[in-house]
Amino acid sequence: MRAYLYVMVVAAAVTYLMTPLVRRLARRIGAITPVRDRDVHTVPIPRMGGTAMLAGLWAAFIVASQIPFLNPVFSDTQLPLAVLLGATAVCLLGIADDLWSLDALTKFAGQALAAGIMAWQGIQLLCLPIAGMTVLSSGTLLLLTVFAVVLTINALNFVDGLDGLAAGIVGIASSAFFVYSYLLSRWDISRQDYSSLATLITSALVGCCVGFLPHNFHPARVFMGDSGSMLLGLLLATSTIAITRDIDTTVVSQARIMPAFMPVALPIAVIALPLMDLLLAVVRRTRAGKMFWQPDKMHLHHRLLAIGHSHVRAVLIMYVWAAIVAFSVVSVAFIDPYLALGLGSGAVLLALALTLGPLRHLARPRGAAGRPA
Repeated sequence: MRAYLYVMVVAAAVTYLMTPLVRRLARRIGAITPVRDRDVHTVPIPRMGGTAMLAGLWAAFIVASQIPFLNPVFSDTQLPLAVLLGATAVCLLGIADDLWSLDALTKFAGQALAAGIMAWQGIQLLCLPIAGMTVLSSGTLLLLTVFAVVLTINALNFVDGLDGLAAGIVGIASSAFFVYSYLLSRWDISRQDYSSLATLITSALVGCCVGFLPHNFHPARVFMGDSGSMLLGLLLATSTIAITRDIDTTVVSQARIMPAFMPVALPIAVIALPLMDLLLAVVRRTRAGKMFWQPDKMHLHHRLLAIGHSHVRAVLIMYVWAAIVAFSVVSVAFIDPYLALGLGSGAVLLALALTLGPLRHLARPRGAAGRPA
């Protein structure tokens, strides 16, 4: 555990220190987010913050390669290098978009290329362990890998609409996946080596988010831009893909816990909010006769603002929902399902009360608040 925490601290420190430099660079080269109708900020803000997170990722992996506990992860240098190459490729694509606003098809093609680079180097789904059986052919799994990466990238891009929202949600989701990946490696007593590429990726990802948030939380001094949202989406998808390499379906399917289904359920859980926002946007825009990538101001965070939440409160509520979904699914894997269900239900009720609280004030008759006691 200490090795992963060390990697996390390195990623956070480098990201935190690099972000002011990236902010100044963004101002100099014109990577500025203007004020648009669908935005909530009122002054132009420099973007391209993903560049600082990429620096944090590289630093974390370089340091990790020198830690004896993590040597087995780097014994096959092709896999960590594949992660870094894919992350660099998608971040460069995002930088180009932050500078020149690429069209949607160009971005989709670049995202698929970055995912393909990783898959070609070995970062791909090896199996979908369902009820102890491995299903789908290798070619189908390769295509599914690229699809999963591109879907996660765009889901994160859609949710990046408020200060600190995307970085916080990814930090929470990757924290849940870090817990799952680490406990899974410790639980498998047949393993002689507890190091894991998936756990390494998530520890670095948590660090990058923690290091960036002080600069990005409301009022933000810098945005992550597409360079950041694409990078976070790719890393989140990569960590869930990498864990299929660590699961012995024969052993796991005989266990009391539920990892036979977790490699399928958990990736969906950790991106549940961004994915739901993406699907709702596709349906909403299609029904309105628009292309699904045409922006609007009807995302989940916009709706929270519309019912009366402040900017910070809306972000924190989204954090709460992300934590409930991600950690509830993880808890089912390692504690009694009924206890997990009870705790999760209580948390959902609390989150609903926080989310719908302003509606009570909207429903009050006019003048009621001002009547004398």
